[in-house]
Amino acid sequence: MEKVSSKKVSIIIPTLNEEKYIEKCLNSLIENDYENKEIIIVDGLSTDNTKEIIDRIKNENNNIDIKIIDNELKITPVALNIGIKEATGDYIMIAGAHTTYSKNYISACIKRLEENKCDIAGGLVITQPGKDTAIAKAIANVLSHPFGVGGAKYRTCNEKEEYVDTVAYGIYKKEVFEKAGLFKPELKRNQDIEMNLRLKKIGMRIMLIPEAKSYYYARDNYNDLFKNNFLNGLWVILSTHYSKKAYSIRHIVPLIFVLFLILGTIASIFSGIIRIPFLIILSFYVFLSIFFSLKIAIKNKDFKLFFPMLFSFWILHISYGLGSIYGLFLIL
Repeated sequence: MEKVSSKKVSIIIPTLNEEKYIEKCLNSLIENDYENKEIIIVDGLSTDNTKEIIDRIKNENNNIDIKIIDNELKITPVALNIGIKEATGDYIMIAGAHTTYSKNYISACIKRLEENKCDIAGGLVITQPGKDTAIAKAIANVLSHPFGVGGAKYRTCNEKEEYVDTVAYGIYKKEVFEKAGLFKPELKRNQDIEMNLRLKKIGMRIMLIPEAKSYYYARDNYNDLFKNNFLNGLWVILSTHYSKKAYSIRHIVPLIFVLFLILGTIASIFSGIIRIPFLIILSFYVFLSIFFSLKIAIKNKDFKLFFPMLFSFWILHISYGLGSIYGLFLIL
């Protein structure tokens, strides 16, 4: 390994009932080629075997400082803030329990921080299916495609090192939180969106490092996909209660799309003038859905993916938009 820094990195992992993934996550971080690290797991009182798995791994790796702290409120930003306050490192990594990390993830990101190219660095997220089923594979593909997730470059396997508006599993210079403050505990979701916008406002530089890779295990069924993205869309809107700038334009595109579907359908019933452009735009969206679903199925040489891809695109967009509409009703 190229010697990057002797400074310590504190890795913070919020958990709640993560027995399915936590062992893979921890092992990938323990095996990372950056040696000076501590792992702080902030657990929301898990009721499964999460804590037992962590204790076993901790006992098997007594050369690494692994701490576990209870998060009685069970809220992610609260867990992150607990971890940041407990951290003794010069750098802080926000990690996800559903994810594993390439061996060079930490060292590649810290190298850019040490070169003062940025204040926050993070790698690509390669989305993995949660199960070996056509639906799970389709969901993983949708969450990696620009038509599914828009302009989130860290999700779409961008190969260019560049400044971006957000990264997942970022490694932060510790002074970032001294300047910008901690995560807003009121935001049960989307706290990372608000934080990144706050950081950019005060001039912090966020860099995508493609050679650093993480592997995220996605939801494996339509019901979980719908619920997760409904809540994401809901909290994009609810977050405006707690922050003036808690989202960017791309985060409200699904809201605009679903409002277009609802209002356009109603208006088309009563007006032929509106009906024609409405159907043209809707047909174009359906065409794009079919085109990208077919393209991905051909690329994977698996035509069983076509219909699951199609439904996954629709569920992703509509659930997020419906969540945002529900958020509007709640704040009005």
